[in-house]
Amino acid sequence: MNKPQPPSGDNALALAVLNSVQNPVILVDPAGHVAFANWEAESFFGASAAQLARHDIATLIPFGSPLLALIDQVRERRAPVNEYRVDLSSPRLGQEKLVDLYVAPVVSEPGSVVVVFQERSMADKIDRQLTHRAAARSVTGLASMLAHEIKNPLSGIRGAAQLLETSVESEDRALTRLICDETDRIVSLVDRMEVFSDERPVDRQPLNIHSVLDHVKAIARAGFGRHIRFSENYDPSLPPVHANRDQLVQVFLNLVKNAAEAIGDQADGEIMLTTAYRPGIRLSVAGSREKISLPLEFCVIDNGPGVPADLLPDLFDPFITTKTNGSGLGLALVAKIIGAHGGIVECDSQARRTVFRVLMPMHKEESALEQDAAHRMTGKAQ
Repeated sequence: MNKPQPPSGDNALALAVLNSVQNPVILVDPAGHVAFANWEAESFFGASAAQLARHDIATLIPFGSPLLALIDQVRERRAPVNEYRVDLSSPRLGQEKLVDLYVAPVVSEPGSVVVVFQERSMADKIDRQLTHRAAARSVTGLASMLAHEIKNPLSGIRGAAQLLETSVESEDRALTRLICDETDRIVSLVDRMEVFSDERPVDRQPLNIHSVLDHVKAIARAGFGRHIRFSENYDPSLPPVHANRDQLVQVFLNLVKNAAEAIGDQADGEIMLTTAYRPGIRLSVAGSREKISLPLEFCVIDNGPGVPADLLPDLFDPFITTKTNGSGLGLALVAKIIGAHGGIVECDSQARRTVFRVLMPMHKEESALEQDAAHRMTGKAQ
């Protein structure tokens, strides 16, 4: 798209700043026309700023949209307003366009208003990640309690059952065997939960994510995924990720195994692994005042039947599962590990296409790439 050529001086700096904002921003003049649109707004509306300037705002959004009433309200009261979860879905803007709106008057231009759009998709994902982490912390406390309060009595129960097995009649030994098997199953579940209580720092190093994914793929092909076709779409120029290799293998092995189990015996089952560089996603992480950039995107995509819509919001919470005999701890552990690495994991699902998307920070030595990207963006506005 053709970018407007800004004048020099303060106006050029202001335009550079607006074009650096990762949210769509538009200026609506008193006549209702779009007098300015930053680069994100051009992408949001699918048109250049010059094209948008030829349209009334009412023609760009769905008929009867609350945004029009908000603009009138701001002009009348000369005060900013916020509106949350406004549906702008339309054939022009695309489906599922749910946004938060901030509308404010421009003091120096009476009748003009600024509109900032915050797409809810990413906001909801970050909100859910914070919920997932809180849930994982609750499981951490529960796991510590279970390890002490349950495993010790269970060992006594199992020992008593083994002693009984040597003295009871043969027809009763099946019952003592059942007691031993069930105590072993409970101990195994507690052992899995104990992973959540392990807060020891892990060794991290710059890793090539493709070697991790290829290792996971080799494990899958040799076992649970031997009947599934694997494909990949890798970005070969991707910078290293700062992570623990064993934990990343565990994460993607869980995701690939879930995908394989969702596909089941489906004849055309396929799992695709993808990697990409996606600048612009930033997340506040506990223990740090700075927002961490999450430009590394790793996806596990399958063509199974999809995740039930009612489970999607809570999919990474402990004990949530679609499997008959599942414990619901696998994805909770994935969320805990990725969260401990400063990243987020999210799922988008529909029939024949389920995407588990992992966003992570890159190795700090590669931060110069971001500086170069920012420099190039500034250069476009010169």
